[in-house]
Amino acid sequence: MMILSFVYSRIYEMNAWKLFSTFFKIGTFTFGGGYAMLPLIEQEVVHKQQWLNTEEYTEMLSLVQTAPGPISINSAVFIGYKLHRWQGALSCLLGVILPSFIIILLIAVAFTEINSNPIVERIFKGIRPAVVALIAVPVIRMIQREKLHWTGGLIALLSIILVWLLGYSPVWVVLGAIIYGIVKEYLTTKTKKP
Repeated sequence: MMILSFVYSRIYEMNAWKLFSTFFKIGTFTFGGGYAMLPLIEQEVVHKQQWLNTEEYTEMLSLVQTAPGPISINSAVFIGYKLHRWQGALSCLLGVILPSFIIILLIAVAFTEINSNPIVERIFKGIRPAVVALIAVPVIRMIQREKLHWTGGLIALLSIILVWLLGYSPVWVVLGAIIYGIVKEYLTTKTKKP
């Protein structure tokens, strides 16, 4: 019995290390925040490691966007917890946070020297379009996967107008979309009943 327990704990540790190293790699090579990480997370978690299937990944994205906090951290915690409970959640969380923490710490130490460096300014100007593309990719993939009805597109367009052009808080837009979804579902099920 002790041998089985020892073997199980070693396998569990290896899996936790695999989760940590995977999310550390994602955190290291992603610029532009949480949404820019989503294509890399999908590539690693769904296609390469096959820890989640495409449907689970899409559902996970919907769920973690409703939780407060950065989507990359929420995704890491969700995936880690689903695979190996709290040890997995902690492994993924540390993996995704540590690279940014280390890089920011190094930049803060050297910031006074590189602040006005023209080469550094050009590097960041070059990264901006790539970040926009990395954010657009998961949105386009979700639209293709879900085969959104025209009302979904209309809600997305209305949300953009309300937040970007009219300056409404995204919190109110999300709450309005939730209320709309609940009312629509209630009316749909009510009309279907004989």
